[in-house]
Amino acid sequence: MSAKPSIFKRILSILWNLLNGTRKVILNLIFFGILALIVVALVSEEAPVIEQGSALVLDLSGSIVEQKRPVDPIATAMNQGKNSNGEREILLSELIKTIDNATTDKRISAIVLELGQLGGTGISKLQSIGEALTRFKASEKPIIAHGNWYQQNQYFLASFADKIYLNPQGRIDIEGLSRYRQYYKSALDKLKVKAHVFRVGTFKSAVEPYLRDNMSEAAKEANSQLLADIWSSYQQTVSNNRGINNDALSLSADNYISELDKADGSFSQMAINLGLVDELASAEQFRVAMIERIGKAKDGNQFKQVDYFDYQTAIQQLPSLEIKDAVGIIVAKGTIRNGQQAPGDIGGDSTSALLRQARFDDKVKAVVLRVDSPGGSAFASEQIRQELLALKVAGKPVVASMGSYAASGGYWISASADYIFATPTTLTGSIGIFGMVTTFEDSLAAIGVNTDGVSTSNWNAFSLTQGISPEMTEIFQRHIERGYHDFISLVATERDMTLEQVDNIAQGRVWSGKKAIKLGLVDELGDIDQAITKAAEMAKLDKFDTKVIEQELSPQEKFVQQLFASASAYLPLPSSSNSLFNRLSAQWSQFEQEYSAFDDPNGIYLYCDTCNF
Repeated sequence: MSAKPSIFKRILSILWNLLNGTRKVILNLIFFGILALIVVALVSEEAPVIEQGSALVLDLSGSIVEQKRPVDPIATAMNQGKNSNGEREILLSELIKTIDNATTDKRISAIVLELGQLGGTGISKLQSIGEALTRFKASEKPIIAHGNWYQQNQYFLASFADKIYLNPQGRIDIEGLSRYRQYYKSALDKLKVKAHVFRVGTFKSAVEPYLRDNMSEAAKEANSQLLADIWSSYQQTVSNNRGINNDALSLSADNYISELDKADGSFSQMAINLGLVDELASAEQFRVAMIERIGKAKDGNQFKQVDYFDYQTAIQQLPSLEIKDAVGIIVAKGTIRNGQQAPGDIGGDSTSALLRQARFDDKVKAVVLRVDSPGGSAFASEQIRQELLALKVAGKPVVASMGSYAASGGYWISASADYIFATPTTLTGSIGIFGMVTTFEDSLAAIGVNTDGVSTSNWNAFSLTQGISPEMTEIFQRHIERGYHDFISLVATERDMTLEQVDNIAQGRVWSGKKAIKLGLVDELGDIDQAITKAAEMAKLDKFDTKVIEQELSPQEKFVQQLFASASAYLPLPSSSNSLFNRLSAQWSQFEQEYSAFDDPNGIYLYCDTCNF
């Protein structure tokens, strides 16, 4: 009787092993087949040839960043490459270097800007690119922008062009700047969730959504002034570039309708009438116009051109074998978190390690800390600042260079630098501190779940299910107040100000770079190039190299990254980034990234929520 089940079990086992083995063979064949195709593609790839008089086509699809995040190789292969959508990251320093190289390259006769898929990028980064484009124009080479439509940031960059083309069915969307957010107090009340908030600073509005159903008057005042500052810089730059009045960029609803009526309902013609663009042209008309202007390519039916990635490959140079004294560049980009973080994020341990590496590198004589961060963990911020102080004690000057934002924790790690640069549109300051805990004792009680027990001390009188005792509430608040005092004391000491002076401009308020310099929070307006020059000057270097100090991938990781990234150009194009799924995924990723910042071991945060508009 027992033999039959045994035989049956053996047959099932044989069948399962057969199916499982077949599955593995098929998957391995697919994997190694794709790998073989990739290797063949890489080996057979020829170096790009640049025709004399070619236009450099800058297809800026994606986001401009200070530092790239490491990417999953499969995701890279499927979503990245020359023809990718807006998920790609383009390194700001590489883009500027490419434009500057094209300025003196006799093979390049013009630049064509393709901005239709340019994603979210701070105005300060766009301004830096614009300055590089201005240097290109100074060499008497034209810049042409072409697009089916231009959103606000895309148009800002297009305004640096000598000529702007727009599709006859296209439009330009310039809406100004705004700051809106959701408020949860009523929802939390209905759910019986208690938000315990501890903060110092009239303008530290990061926690307002948990305490109110609307924006406070103090937050409205601060946000209005900040947005007005940034928008003023936008208007001034664009109006100067285009030779038009600011009014053309700030139409009221009535004026907009009036201008649209003058253009017989055509958005593109209205853009012509307002001086925002120079000519309307379909893709075919643009192709013909560019062939007439640049010349026809030897192969195909396009004008002579080289794209951004091929040009980068063509101009890559081998590093100098002679290592001179160097100014080290360390990028602190993203939210400040604890522990070890991957490139593209700031980690208390990982970023500190980079500063330590610069300190013990005898060739590095000075350091530029490039900060592009809204802050995050107070503990990790101080951990990084302590390493910066150690650099200074070692006799190596430190210059902070602020990107799109260096606020709250971003300002904390910058404050002790020997010299601070910001751009006019940098968001900085936000000198304030907060802590927050949500508890669910009332929510649970409403559905019949209660918490009870005993303890050897009253320090257990705090949990998500029990709430917080009045004594613990007072202790937390005192902890936050001490943290705020430490923050303004730090700024007072480093910026040679009194506590009262700092407190008056602190309170969690965010300032633009051009206001920050008047308030004494930064030393000079300028970009990273000026910061490097200043660092070399402070280190008394006449001749020097620059050395980017960053986390290094293992040889295996580098191979896989390069392999899949290069192969992505040969794979099918990804689906549109405008699909509902992709938009929801992007929103969830942003939410996840923002709130994963709250990992401070003491529950104390130096974070600027206003920096994300």
